[in-house]
Amino acid sequence: MFNIPNLFTAANLLSGTFAILLTLMGRIDVAPFLIFLGAIFDFLDGFIARKLNQAGELGKQLDSLADMITFGLAPGIFMMVVIIISLTDLGSETLSDNFSSFVNFEITTWKNAVFYNIPNSMDTPLKYTPFFALFIPFMSMFRLAKFNIDKRQSESFIGLNTPTNTIFFTTFPLILMTEFHKNGYKSEWLNFIIQPGFLITIIGCVSLLLISEIPMFSLKFKNFIWNGNQIRYTFLISSTITIIFLLVWSIPIIVLLYVILSSIENKLNKKQSHEIQS
Repeated sequence: MFNIPNLFTAANLLSGTFAILLTLMGRIDVAPFLIFLGAIFDFLDGFIARKLNQAGELGKQLDSLADMITFGLAPGIFMMVVIIISLTDLGSETLSDNFSSFVNFEITTWKNAVFYNIPNSMDTPLKYTPFFALFIPFMSMFRLAKFNIDKRQSESFIGLNTPTNTIFFTTFPLILMTEFHKNGYKSEWLNFIIQPGFLITIIGCVSLLLISEIPMFSLKFKNFIWNGNQIRYTFLISSTITIIFLLVWSIPIIVLLYVILSSIENKLNKKQSHEIQS
């Protein structure tokens, strides 16, 4: 039970748990990095299990349980906080110079208004808008359950995987933090991105990809030779270059690149299958 791959899975779970705690403490600027750490552990547990020939049903179930926290609940929680912030005015003269203090203040204000019926400047329906972010863990649960019983997903994915979905949503707290420290107020571009309506639309559309029937490649390497791993290496190299030049803004581009390359690989596989049959 307590073999090396399962301990890495447990580390993934703890990373997601700390990400949630940090978010609720107002450290939404730190929480995404715990998600990235969890993604590394998630990659390593499967890789080590295959190398040590320790892959089994227990590890598969533990992996899904850990993923539900790190790549299901955690992104839902910090997107709730992002929506809460989007309902306020970051350009206020009373804005705190400390990002985490400001976030914590907004969480407390929203919590009091919703759970203790304290009036504030928000319309009543708007107060409940942040709960829509829980659509992420809702769809993630079905995604992970489907993955466990879908025999087609042993080597690749059908639909967007939960780690990629979560990494996409780290874009928003990271951009908020970056913009806050640079200007202390919303730029026109940021003003559009963190509008509640836009955030809800993105949450809905991207989360639905979790249960879609779109084939997507996996980053599970059986070996490190070029042949058979062209798409994976192309994705990793392109992602690295994008991160170097675009930093935080590279995240949504990388996710889009992942979807595009998955479509290309799917077409190539269909073409090869058709040629073999003919």
